[in-house]
Amino acid sequence: MRLESKLTNTLPDGIVRLLKHRGIDDINDFLSEDLKTLPDLTSLKDLSVASKRIIQAIEKNEKIAVYGDYDVDGTTSCALLFHFFQSLGIKIKCIQPSRFIEGYGIHPPTVDQAIEDQIKVLITVDCGITNNETADYALERGLDLIITDHHKDARDEMPNAFAVINPNRRDEDLNSPLTALAGVTVAFCLCWQLKIDLEKKHQEVSSLYPLLQFVAIGTICDLAKLNSMNLKLCRHGLKQIPNTTFEGIKTFFPPEERRTGFIPGDKIGFTVGPMINSKGRLEHPEVALKLLISDDINQAFGYYSQLEISNNERKLIQKEVFDEAIIEVEQLVKSMDSELKFTMVYQPHWHEGVIGIVASKLVDAYKVPSLVFTNSSDEGIIKASIRSAGTLNIFDCLNDCKDLFIKFGGHKAAAGLSMSQENFPILLKNLNKQLTNIPEIIRKNQRRVDIDLSPKEVTPGFVKWLEKLGPYSIGNEVPIFRIKGLTLKSFDILKDIHVRWNFESAAGDKVFLKGISFNYIGKNGVHDPEFIFEQQNIKTNELCVYCSIGINRWKGREYIQLMINEVTLSPFE
Repeated sequence: MRLESKLTNTLPDGIVRLLKHRGIDDINDFLSEDLKTLPDLTSLKDLSVASKRIIQAIEKNEKIAVYGDYDVDGTTSCALLFHFFQSLGIKIKCIQPSRFIEGYGIHPPTVDQAIEDQIKVLITVDCGITNNETADYALERGLDLIITDHHKDARDEMPNAFAVINPNRRDEDLNSPLTALAGVTVAFCLCWQLKIDLEKKHQEVSSLYPLLQFVAIGTICDLAKLNSMNLKLCRHGLKQIPNTTFEGIKTFFPPEERRTGFIPGDKIGFTVGPMINSKGRLEHPEVALKLLISDDINQAFGYYSQLEISNNERKLIQKEVFDEAIIEVEQLVKSMDSELKFTMVYQPHWHEGVIGIVASKLVDAYKVPSLVFTNSSDEGIIKASIRSAGTLNIFDCLNDCKDLFIKFGGHKAAAGLSMSQENFPILLKNLNKQLTNIPEIIRKNQRRVDIDLSPKEVTPGFVKWLEKLGPYSIGNEVPIFRIKGLTLKSFDILKDIHVRWNFESAAGDKVFLKGISFNYIGKNGVHDPEFIFEQQNIKTNELCVYCSIGINRWKGREYIQLMINEVTLSPFE
């Protein structure tokens, strides 16, 4: 194991142990922000074809439009291209579908509308790779459709579009680091190619560097794999946000937060992302895009206020659905003779826009796969959002039941489907049979621990270094620590089944650590902390706390906070 000697001498010992555990033998290389070491982002197929056609449209003064998905990745992709074309003095039209009307992807009616609007070139972002019928229709109607996407090329054939730019298209190098690109970065690649080609024509093009702010937001929120390439792109995007000139981005970060000069990745994932997504979950997503492309701070704050209201509404709806889902699951658990293998719940009135989040929260709470159903707009048809647990390929499990479904799609970790309501008990029975034959270690979230820490190692310096190793997501997972030698001083049960914990060092060290558990379901039910506290009243028990560690910033103040996954009595196992 080799670490740069100068840094090794200044690193907290816990950070050194973490890096060793993760096999990082050169922290300077891991933290490198050298963009010159990026793979060639202009090597994607059809980039030159697309660039040539777009430049031709610019020269002929033809109308160009961008069509993006309604999630954060799609919205930031639209905003990125809007600002790029605006820097060229070109106004483009941005189009997004409604989750509840058009649904995911691009469909023939959008082609009709584009032609009616006299659009000659339509660029998709974060969607289109499976919309073969729409590509055929665009060709038939004479609309040049340029698809930029990053999702799996899953149809029997690729769409017959004017250009298809996708690092995951079947004839790309699927071992390339570019396969980890989010949709927003694929859009950035198109801008890069356009910049190169326009400059060859002696046209001055502004720096693309500021656009990496949208790349960072879209990449983090879309949970794209944070390989070395994506880490560099995201770090450069995040470091610009404190001094951003994009009025829409400013609204998410109060002045005192920007003055710190550092924006952590979890602020993007847990605050900015849900805000941008909120409108699209409840109605049409256009307000979020209007915010990100606004050049007037007062107008931007108006849009931000709308998102804030929408996000608060989303939280209330989500809480209602989650609370009802918990009751159903708890009733199911009480009626079962064997272990809980998965959760599968349905109510006709649950809001379609939040069932995916609720499914994720049920996985967090019960550590098993979750299926959350609600009514669709068609009589007798229900639809579901599904999230997996452990390493289980939930797509393969559901694919074995595909004869029950009207629509079905997804990937290893998540899926969506619609089916006749009468098939609900059949699917429940089939999945139970399937999962019975799959080992628990595969189908259930297992406890993951990077390293052990003593309470006194959890210092501000240690946590600051944790932030430098971020942002965290798939490929650079949030470190999970086991802290031994704590006692529980007190706790509070908060709303949404949250628990606030207050710990002290069992060894008598002057250590006081605060923690929070979200949607906590303990071994003895929701109020499991009471069990631990009662044990402590009999005898002072040392506890093991399994958690990630961060900094809670509030009104200019900072304090260390444990994000707790589990609390057990020591010794454990």
